[in-house]
Amino acid sequence: MFLFLSKLLPIFFYPLGLACMLLFVALVLAWRNPRWVPVPVALALIILLLASNSWVANNIVKSLEWQNIPSKELPKAEAIVILGGATRPAFPPRPTVDLKEQGDRIFYGAQLYREGKAPLVVASGGRIAWRGGGPSESVDMAQILKTLGVPASAILQDPTSLNTHQNAVNVKKILEEQGISKVLLVTSAMHMPRSLAIFQHEGIEATAAPTDFLVTKQEIEEVDSSSQAFLLSALPDADRLEKTTSALKEYLGSIVYRLRGWL
Repeated sequence: MFLFLSKLLPIFFYPLGLACMLLFVALVLAWRNPRWVPVPVALALIILLLASNSWVANNIVKSLEWQNIPSKELPKAEAIVILGGATRPAFPPRPTVDLKEQGDRIFYGAQLYREGKAPLVVASGGRIAWRGGGPSESVDMAQILKTLGVPASAILQDPTSLNTHQNAVNVKKILEEQGISKVLLVTSAMHMPRSLAIFQHEGIEATAAPTDFLVTKQEIEEVDSSSQAFLLSALPDADRLEKTTSALKEYLGSIVYRLRGWL
C-alpha cells in the first residue's frame, strides 16, 4: 500500500497534476461562482509556464545532478552497484529488452567493469506487479550487461527491490554475504544525492559514480547564446516539464525518506 500511495499521492504536487487540479477547481467554480474562475486558471497557466521553461528546468535539475560530480578519477572498489529503473521488459512487440533514458546506468556500469574498477557488478531492481509484471529488472539488466561484455560469473542480482531504500537494504545483504565493503554506486546523476545518502545511511561505503546527466554546461550556456535560443527557452516545452517534474520527485522523495528515517 505504501508503494502505491507513494506513486499516487505525489502526482498532485507535481506541475501537471497541480495544474489539472486547479483546472478542475475552475470547472467547479464555473458552476457555482463564475467570477472566481480566472484565478485557478491563471495559477495553472503560471505553473505550467514556469515548470516548462529552460531556466527553471535546467537550474532545478542542475541543483541535483552537479552535487556528486567526481573531482578526480574514480577509485577501484570491490563491486559496482547499478540501480534499476533503466529498462522496459521484452513484452511484444518489443524484440528484446528496451532501455529507458536511464539506460546509461547499465552502459556506464559495464564500462567501469571493463576498465577494471571492480571484479563484480550488482544489478539491483525488481518490477512492480501492478505495472505489468514480467521478469525482475535485475534479470533484464544482467542480460544487457552480458551483451556489453560482463561475464555472467561477475554479475550478482537483487531481483526484489522496488524502491531506493530497498535497493540499499537488499544490496547490503548481498555485500555482506560476499564480504564486500567498498562499492561504486552507479545511478542517474539526478537520483544520486538521495541514493548515496541512503546507501551511506545503511553503512555501505559507497563512492558516487553518476551518469545520465540531463543538464550539461552546453545546455546552461545555450539559453543565452542567441536571441532565438533565448525566445525558445522561454516557451513551454514538454521535455523541460518532465525534467522539472523528475527533479521535484527527487526532492519530495528525500523529504519522505527522511521522515521515515531512511536518510
